[in-house]
Amino acid sequence: MTYQHIFITELGGRRRGGARLVDGRERGEYEAGHVPGAVNLPLSELAGREDGTRPNTVLIRAGGHRSSQAAASLARLGKTGLLNRSGGTAAWVQGSRELHRGGRP
Repeated sequence: MTYQHIFITELGGRRRGGARLVDGRERGEYEAGHVPGAVNLPLSELAGREDGTRPNTVLIRAGGHRSSQAAASLARLGKTGLLNRSGGTAAWVQGSRELHRGGRP
């Protein structure tokens, strides 16, 4: 496996270290509420746009399972240094953290 899982407590440090947070949910889900600073790259649009992920990219979805699958798929394509945010956006909310609403990070 050439990606790793990170937990909510690790996200801040990773982002301070330059990690890019990519929210892989569909645009409507993203606009309804996303982790502040996350950019939207729906997994349904990922094919052909793999360059939107680079080493030190954190993938996030609603619960973390589908982003884990996406990280595994990207790893099979040779992408390295990917991170999966375990628990997804749901864990962010459960940690009493606010979501940003709208189309911009």
